[in-house]
Amino acid sequence: MNKPVLPKRWQAIDGVLLLDKPSGITSNTALQKARRLFCAAKAGHAGTLDPLATGLLPLLLGEAAKFSAGLLNADKTYEAEIRFGVTTDTGDSEGAVTARTSLPHDLIARLERALPRFLGEQLQTPPMYSAIKRNGRPLYALARQGVVVERAPRRVVFYELEPRAWDEPRFSLRVKCSKGAYIRTLAEDLGSAVGCGAHLTALRRTRVGALDIRRAHTLEALEFLPAAERLACLDAVDSLLADLPAICLDAAETRRFLHGNPVLEAGAQTADVRGAARVYGGEADAKVFLGLGDLKDDHILYPRRVIGHNGNVKK
Repeated sequence: MNKPVLPKRWQAIDGVLLLDKPSGITSNTALQKARRLFCAAKAGHAGTLDPLATGLLPLLLGEAAKFSAGLLNADKTYEAEIRFGVTTDTGDSEGAVTARTSLPHDLIARLERALPRFLGEQLQTPPMYSAIKRNGRPLYALARQGVVVERAPRRVVFYELEPRAWDEPRFSLRVKCSKGAYIRTLAEDLGSAVGCGAHLTALRRTRVGALDIRRAHTLEALEFLPAAERLACLDAVDSLLADLPAICLDAAETRRFLHGNPVLEAGAQTADVRGAARVYGGEADAKVFLGLGDLKDDHILYPRRVIGHNGNVKK
């Protein structure tokens, strides 16, 4: 007789997982697979990758989701492959071919002239096949029904467009850009600029802010790890704020901060700290992360995001 399958016991796990997302699944599918591996009661991701795309997908377990704003607003770096001479209705290789055009004999020279025009701040129109919502419905749902709606151009910035390889008709380049930039749209715009059309055939995200793909884990590798080693793959929640100065509070200050109250004359070492800061409290020999604070010129620390500790911080 088969043993009954016991329901999964979800746990309150706080941490950051740098996931190397495989191609062929959505970001949400990757998130749910990872969540089940960790039995995490709460989880979210910072920055969607299309099913075609691979690479760095930061997953935020538990309380880490409170500190995702920096990742969502961070610059991104990609390795992209573009196929010239063919356009599709989605701007990538998952769409239906809409046109085929012969490659110009001087395509490389045209690309060399076109690339600098896309550097810096640009107005970019988001693609119809995107998760942007119109009246509560994602644009890709409308696009699948053959509906095309106007999209307001968005200001994006391309900091680097570095050619990597040319294997006619495919061209690879490294792209560093601001949040909100669509690499599929960049591929289409480059195709229009050189006169033969183009679409994106591969995309890999290698950086999100200071987070690097070299520290990421695959779902396959995580699946075969013992539970304790899997947990060791998580970064601490405060790693998301590593670029901010730190303030340490005493027991009384910790109580005020955790209850959402301003802290007067916060900490003993705030002379050179102003603005956003990581906040720690608890026992002197075992400080724990309390959350994100904002220290004003009057030395008053205002809580902005407070992490829940389920009684783990002595107050």
